[in-house]
Amino acid sequence: MRLKLLSLLVLGAGLIHAASDAADRLTAAAKAFTEVMDIPDKAVPQDLLNKAQCIVIVPGLKKGAFIFGAQYGKGFFSCRPMSGVGWSAPGGVIVEGGSFGVQIGGSQTDVFMLVMNPRGEDRLLSSKFTIGGDATAAAGPVGRSTQGQTDGAFTAEILTWSRSKGLFAGISLTGATLRQDAAWNKELYGRDINNREIITGDTAPPAAAAELMDGLNKFSSRK
Repeated sequence: MRLKLLSLLVLGAGLIHAASDAADRLTAAAKAFTEVMDIPDKAVPQDLLNKAQCIVIVPGLKKGAFIFGAQYGKGFFSCRPMSGVGWSAPGGVIVEGGSFGVQIGGSQTDVFMLVMNPRGEDRLLSSKFTIGGDATAAAGPVGRSTQGQTDGAFTAEILTWSRSKGLFAGISLTGATLRQDAAWNKELYGRDINNREIITGDTAPPAAAAELMDGLNKFSSRK
């Protein structure tokens, strides 16, 4: 029993250390987003992405990261600036708890969220909020376009998807909480800075975010 507990603690320490490099995770987020958007007819719908106020990307959640039954992931989000053109610098976010659906059993899962209106963005910019509690949420549809679909999920503040073992689909994240990652923000920007200041304060993206910003602007810059 003692050996098993020690093994879990060692695994946990390794995962935490592996997740400490914000720059590497930004690159992983950019890669995950580009790969999904490049899948013919299986991407985040373009019309929803164009309408979205913010996007959240949590790359590479590991099955082994759920130590002691706690779901946990780290990623980034970006929002539209006041002009509506392009995307803001990214802020760090931590996702905890909730149900990530059956796909979470895969060896690696990427999670994507679209925040569809200013009210949802305001919740995202708070220190912590719960999906499905503080903000309405629904599993997102898949495909290049949602034209002709009348699903009531389109009224939700947040739409959510996951990719695991090559399968990309909408999932429910109800019950999961999102909070800002102060440590990664400090690592990326060189000072204590919160997500609201990053997103709304005309903050310049760090060099490590270049690939992610290029990808977001490639697929939906609103030029």
